[in-house]
This record gives sequence, C-alpha cells and structure tokens, in this order.
Amino acid sequence: MNNFKIPHVFIFLFWIIIFCSILTYIIPSGNFERTTRSYDGMTQSVVVPNSYKEVPKNYSLKATLLGETVEGKSTPVSLLGLFSAIPKGLGQSAVLVFFVFIVGAVFNLLQQTGTINAFLFALISRFQEKPKLLLFLIYMTVFSGSSFMGIASETIALIPVFLFLSKSLGYDRIFGVGLLCVPQYLGWSTGVTNPFTVQIAQVIAELPIGSGIVFRLFLYVVYAAIGFFFIMRYGDRVKKNLSLSLMKGDHFKLDEFGVFKHIEIERKHIIILLFFVVSYASIIVAVQTIGWGLIEMSACFIAIIIVVTKISGMTGDESMAAFSKGLEIMIVPALVVGVARGISVVLQEGMIIDTLLHSASSFLVSMPKIAAAEGMLFFQTGLNFFIPSASGQALVSMPLMTPMSDLLGLSRQTAVLAYILGDGISNIIIPTNGVLMATLGLAKVPFEKWFSYILPLFIVSMIMAVVFIALAVVIGY
Repeated sequence: MNNFKIPHVFIFLFWIIIFCSILTYIIPSGNFERTTRSYDGMTQSVVVPNSYKEVPKNYSLKATLLGETVEGKSTPVSLLGLFSAIPKGLGQSAVLVFFVFIVGAVFNLLQQTGTINAFLFALISRFQEKPKLLLFLIYMTVFSGSSFMGIASETIALIPVFLFLSKSLGYDRIFGVGLLCVPQYLGWSTGVTNPFTVQIAQVIAELPIGSGIVFRLFLYVVYAAIGFFFIMRYGDRVKKNLSLSLMKGDHFKLDEFGVFKHIEIERKHIIILLFFVVSYASIIVAVQTIGWGLIEMSACFIAIIIVVTKISGMTGDESMAAFSKGLEIMIVPALVVGVARGISVVLQEGMIIDTLLHSASSFLVSMPKIAAAEGMLFFQTGLNFFIPSASGQALVSMPLMTPMSDLLGLSRQTAVLAYILGDGISNIIIPTNGVLMATLGLAKVPFEKWFSYILPLFIVSMIMAVVFIALAVVIGY
C-alpha cells in the first residue's frame, strides 16, 4: 500500500460508479414485488419474499448512449445515465447534504465563540498527567452515542477538534481520525438500541423492539475493548517514533482547521455549552421517541445558531461570517455524501440489486445452520458496499433473511444480529460509505492510508463477528 495511491475522493467514487454501471450489462436484471408497512408513523416499502422475477434486458445503440424505456424490459445504465447518476445522487441525498452543511456551520460558530477552545484546553490541562484517561472517556462517549443513539453524520464537523487533540498530545493525523471513526463504527456495529439499524430490523423481523439487548451489550463491551486497544497500540507506537506513522512527512499543523488558541472559560462559554448539550440531547431523544428525521434536526440546528449568537454577544455579521466559514469547510464532505449515493442510483436503475439478493438467498437456503448464519453475515457485509444506507439495507434484505431464518431453523434474532454486524463493521472500510469518505476528505487522510491503518481492525472485528454469530446459533439467541 505504500506505493499505491488512490485519486481524489470524487474521482475515486466516479470510477466506482463506472464499475457498477458496467455490472448492469453483465448481471441479469430482475426485481421483487414490494409491499408497504407502517413503522413509527412512517410508511416503508419492503420486499415480498419468493416474488423475484428476472427481467429481460433492452440492448440498443440508443439505450447505450442516451437510455431508453421499454415496457417489460430493463435497460442497462447508458452513457448519459452514468453522468446523470451524480446529480441524481445529490438530489436523493439533498436533505443529508444540507444537514452536513448545517452541522458544520454550527460547530464552526461554537468555535468562533471560543466555547470549544476554552473547554478543549481545560480538558487537556485537567488530564495532563493522565492523557489516556481523557482519550478513553472521549472514545467511550463516541462509542456509546453510536451504539445507543445511532450518531453518525453528526460527527463529521468534529474532525478539526479531534485532529487538534491528537496533535496536542503528540499523535499523528490518522490517530485523530481513528479516535473518532473507530468507536463510531464499532459502536454502530453493536447496535444496542440504535434506532437506524436494530430497531428497524426487529420491526421487519416482527420481534419486540429492544429484545435480545443483553447479548448486544456483551458485544458492546467486547468491541469497545478491541477498538480502544487498537487505537492506543498504534498511537503509542507513533508517539514514541513519528517515523512509524502511516503518514510520515505529513505537515500536520495545529492551525490547519482554524485558530485553536488558549481561552479561559467564561460564564458565556458555560451557558453556551450547557445549552448546546441539552438541545442536542433533546434532538436525539426526539429522533428515537417521536420519529424526527434530518429535516427536523436541521431545523433545530438553525435555531441553535440563532440562540448561540445571542448568548455569545456576536453581531449578525460576525455570526454569519462564522456560519459561512463553516459551510465552506464542509463543501467537500457534504458533496461526497451525495456523489457516493450515485452508486446506488446506477444499481437501482440497472435493476441488479434484487438479483444479488435473490442469488444470495437461494444459495444460503441450501447450507447447514451455522454456515448459513455466517453466510448471512458475509452477505450483509458485501451488500453494504452496494447499499451503504443502514435503513435501506434493512428494508431490502431483512424481508428475505427473516423467512430464510425460519426455513433454516435459525432464530430471527440471529438474522438481525447478522445484519447489524455485517452493516456496521464494513462501514469502517468501504469507500461507498459517504460519511466515512467525507470524514477522510475533511481530515485530509488519503483512503489508501486509512485502508492500511484500519484493515487489521476490520479483520479482527469480522473474526469476532463470526464467533458471535456461531455462539448465537449454538445458544439459540
């Protein structure tokens, strides 16, 4: 990997879109029938098991160049469709793209008020003699937030803070990204009460929401320990000898993402922080209890901007300058999320997603119980490359995995477990994960460097997932 270099994130994602477009000419097209069901006041479209039908492909010069709609046939992605996938992906991800922009603006405004700087330096000073304790507390906060509340894209704007902390304590750029991303994605994998994974999957599998939580808490403890050991093992090695850094020679400066200067904590900083924490906690509770989505969350963040401006004493022009700077910082991360969605666009338009689902489910039915359960895990892991949306993956795969688990004599809870582990662990390494790529882009960490760093953890995590799935089958989880 030392001599291998992946191009700019937009170019890299575009090459993946081209690859998936080619697949629409090779893989047979087909589809399942869909039906609707209600969940928390929302209507969801789910797959009807045993309803797959292959759809003949339409090949013609017009179809290849411009696209062509023929009734009863599927048209592979055209040349025009290839380039249209990017604006379509941005359009389909518009709410998430806007949300990323707003979150970036909020955190930049907090930094401009001096609140982040004041508390960051206070923490560094407080834990000067025990920096690993500070890192552990931060790690577990992110891990728990992801596992219990499904925090993901909200953390992108925190990268400057994590990088500053990493540099201040003598670590490298990758350590700072790892301190944020490792607990985020491993926590997501355990899914103790994650509303975007385990709760949706359990509804589709017709299981009580929250059931099986004791086993997932066991996963929570094991993966939390594995992740922190991995982070600190690399960090200790780099801190002793920076030449061992995967990004040696990197010009990593403290002021790279803004001015982080020592500020004494004032009364206004305490009020701003308390207001933000209470507001953010209230938003997360609303997401889990009354079904709020990104639109409502974005609206609340806009309100937070107004209140924080008032508390800080900033003028309208000053607050808007900070707001605009935050938007500017998040341009690449926000657009990466939308461009990555273009991959799903070409797969859906080429009608090959359902073919992949049908082929995998047909193969797994013929396997022994434990082997089939492990097959579910690896299928969900591979499917996440093509459908990196957790809820989207649940809606297309769980309606098939649920009856399959019944046929194989497996617990439906095990099918849910295979889904959350397959989806979560792979998120830490797949380039189609828009949030990951956005985070790496903002942190200026090349994907190949991240891949070299995270591959050992991914392998160990998958081995542990295999063990947990086998254990679930044995104990009848």
